[in-house]
Amino acid sequence: MLLAAVDLGSNSFRLEIGRVEGSLIERHGYWKETVRLAAGLSDDQRLSKRAIESACECLARMNERLRGMKGEHVRAVGTQTLRVARNLNEFLLEAQNALGYPIEVISGREEARLVFEGCMHTLPPSERRRLVVDIGGASTELIVGRGFAAEQAESFRIGCVNATLRYFRGGTIDRASFKRAQVAAGAEFEEGIAAFNRSQWDEAYGSSGTIGAVSEILRAEGWTDGTITSDGLLKLRQVLLGAGEIKRIRLQGLKAERQEVIAGGVAVLSAVFETLGLTEMRTARGALRVGVLYDLLGRRESRDLRETTVERMQARFGVDRAQAQRVGALAAQFYDALAPKAADDLHKRLAWAAALHECGFAISHNDYHKHGAYLVQHSDLAGFSTTDQERIAALILGQRGNLKKVAAALEDNQRAGKILALRLAVIFCHARRAVEPPRWTLRSSRGAIELGVDADWLARHPLTQHLLEEEAAQWERVGIRFALRALA
Repeated sequence: MLLAAVDLGSNSFRLEIGRVEGSLIERHGYWKETVRLAAGLSDDQRLSKRAIESACECLARMNERLRGMKGEHVRAVGTQTLRVARNLNEFLLEAQNALGYPIEVISGREEARLVFEGCMHTLPPSERRRLVVDIGGASTELIVGRGFAAEQAESFRIGCVNATLRYFRGGTIDRASFKRAQVAAGAEFEEGIAAFNRSQWDEAYGSSGTIGAVSEILRAEGWTDGTITSDGLLKLRQVLLGAGEIKRIRLQGLKAERQEVIAGGVAVLSAVFETLGLTEMRTARGALRVGVLYDLLGRRESRDLRETTVERMQARFGVDRAQAQRVGALAAQFYDALAPKAADDLHKRLAWAAALHECGFAISHNDYHKHGAYLVQHSDLAGFSTTDQERIAALILGQRGNLKKVAAALEDNQRAGKILALRLAVIFCHARRAVEPPRWTLRSSRGAIELGVDADWLARHPLTQHLLEEEAAQWERVGIRFALRALA
């Protein structure tokens, strides 16, 4: 089986195709292009038309390599630049069309978790505490963990591209600009000192472009064996300052596409060394794209981290699991009737929404659906993309009350079907005890819903009938006719 990961980074886009051999993934193909997406952000955080076009041209080339692969075997993720882009939806519309597969934007902590998992799968097994540093184009991830488990993970909003653009404008490198860049990066990392300082780990590794480039330069210049050391970084800074301009940098082992952003990258890496008390760092392969591949493999083998995350969130907020299971089981039946051929991921989102639909009770029983939606959308949920969280939050928000608040979701038939299924399940389970569902039918098409319920059952459950009639009125208010029919 082949799996593919597409990493839409702020500096480079990478595609890795892996062949699954048992529990291991061996590289089957790799493609990288320097896109510098972060450089396309305007001051008001909008991606330029040219940046979007360049990104789409790259993704179209990747599409050729991916052509024929099943959708469930491919996962594409976007990072920091896409997290902050105000015209993200415009980008996704064009980018997904070019790539031919959905693109998820992941949170900074989720990126950090996947980076750690990817690195650990390429390093010898160890129970020692490991620090992993990943310097990307617009963010830097710091992670500490053991084995494959990240215990502390954080993302900081500075990387090689945005540091270069901000502090080395015009391509000039001098002591003042280098100091400003390093101090600014150090200020970002300062809040992470407690979690990532020298006492919290036994050995340090670095991954991705900047760290790989620095390691190769130190090796090629003969300053180290490729290990990044404080002395090696000092020599590298001196060479950069001696060059005076980015275009005049001459270093063995420095690739042409890395030259434009090496000054910002070295400033950020120097800040990591100084702030966290590092003296040396070794490199690790893998990083985000390999982490995505193994995460995808876990989902394929029923070791989906998202299930564990939902269970932990239920425990954290004291969710009534018996009620969640009742609602989830009935919602699944309703959705099956509406969309019998729906993709597995759509069913999973509905199941997770049902599992967490009452987590807002931990804040207040008034408007608990609004509190629950906020918690799900804004929590750091391991394994979930920001798109996943937004979609699940919309389901939780739409489980009761006025439907106008989820009007945008209702424009999509699949999302509207899940909202309807969850709302009906909540109504039928309102008594919060085991319920024997009546004989029912459910159809939805062309802006109309028809729910048929056994007449005798409705007569024995007048409150449920009242709630269903109120539900019909809610759908009518958003222009969707809802017919409640008693089945003889």
